[in-house]
Amino acid sequence: MAGQSEHRRSDASRPMAWRVAVPVVLGFAGLLAATSSIDAAGTDLRGGRNTDVIGLVSEQRHDVESLKSQIRVLQTAVDQLTSQVGGAKSKQLQRQLARLEGPAGLDPLTGSGLVVSLDDAPLGEKVPDGTDPNLLVVHQQDIQAVVNALWAGGADAISLQGQRIISTTGIKCVGNTVVLQGVPYSPPYRIAAVGDTTRMYAGLLASPEVRNYRDYTVAPYNLGWSLRPVSSYTIPGYSGALTLAYAKPMTGAGAHQP
Repeated sequence: MAGQSEHRRSDASRPMAWRVAVPVVLGFAGLLAATSSIDAAGTDLRGGRNTDVIGLVSEQRHDVESLKSQIRVLQTAVDQLTSQVGGAKSKQLQRQLARLEGPAGLDPLTGSGLVVSLDDAPLGEKVPDGTDPNLLVVHQQDIQAVVNALWAGGADAISLQGQRIISTTGIKCVGNTVVLQGVPYSPPYRIAAVGDTTRMYAGLLASPEVRNYRDYTVAPYNLGWSLRPVSSYTIPGYSGALTLAYAKPMTGAGAHQP
């Protein structure tokens, strides 16, 4: 009975409480809206946040490409100044460097070749219950498998997403994107190779890793795969940094002691 009395008292006092609380809440809401408007100064308070992953990748890629363009301009200026340095020894070194630019992948290369495209399964693809979602996306090892198979098939030059791959290139998987030489890319991933097309095609057929990927290009997974020959294709020269960067153990007072 005591509980019922408390319940009735609560119901009886509710209209009076709402008559007092509603104006207070509305007043605070108006104050919050006015404060936000003043702070925003006519701009979106969350304008710097981009929840579209594809858009964010494109934006970051554009920034990186802009910086790389500046590097190329500066490198051209350095090369021009270097060519002005006199002396027989300097000119000899420059000739040696020029001869090594082609084998090192710094010069563009044009010829017949193959273009391979890998893509995630279509969005909304129906798969059996309990299927691992990781089986529906392209991974780093899938891209690396195709690149290795093309090298094994005698490719003279390879590019990924239009970037030249050289001996020091690392292909990294970050989330559902691939980062190549500091630039993030989303699928589809286009791998182009210039060389003997018959040998490179045989290299793809002989690769167990590529065959494993091809097993998932059919239902119910339907990963993307396309392969086409090209009579003439230009692989651009490598334009990234040539020096390797790696971690070094700390020494001295700042070193961590286990």
